[in-house]
Amino acid sequence: MEKVIRNGKVAVLYSPGYGAGWYTWNNSHPECLFHPEIVALVEKGQTPDDRLCKTLFGDGFYCGGASDLKIKWLPVGTKFKINEYDGSESVQTIDTTDWETA
Repeated sequence: MEKVIRNGKVAVLYSPGYGAGWYTWNNSHPECLFHPEIVALVEKGQTPDDRLCKTLFGDGFYCGGASDLKIKWLPVGTKFKINEYDGSESVQTIDTTDWETA
């Protein structure tokens, strides 16, 4: 899986707006979290269209969360997960979470 890495950090795509998630609505396509072509569009302030999403990820991909994609830069090797509430995604890293121990 290709990733954009700069200065020891990886670009992670997520959709913080309400309505539809980018990854959480397409979690069978983890490559959508890192895809270099989508990262480049977001950096230019552009939105990937439905046709591009289908070309990159297949017909079953829902592109509704693309309209407000953001990039979170995480250090290489950081464990993270994407949380979603009502379509609004957030990036949670293991070091920003207070874990309980059994």
